[in-house]
Amino acid sequence: MVPAIAEDKCTGCGRCLEVCPPRAITLEGGKARVEEEFCEECGFCAPACPEGAIEIPWPIYCSS
Repeated sequence: MVPAIAEDKCTGCGRCLEVCPPRAITLEGGKARVEEEFCEECGFCAPACPEGAIEIPWPIYCSS
């Protein structure tokens, strides 16, 4: 799943850029932005964000 970045929380520190293997995250206007066509959906960016501005919408599976 492609990460969602909460622009109101993003400080533009760039830590997510540093850990993104395909370099799919860029800074625009001082905020992180995911280039979806390059994202490999690895999820490394979310825990790297000190502000908690990146969320991975992992699918929820139910076992019934």
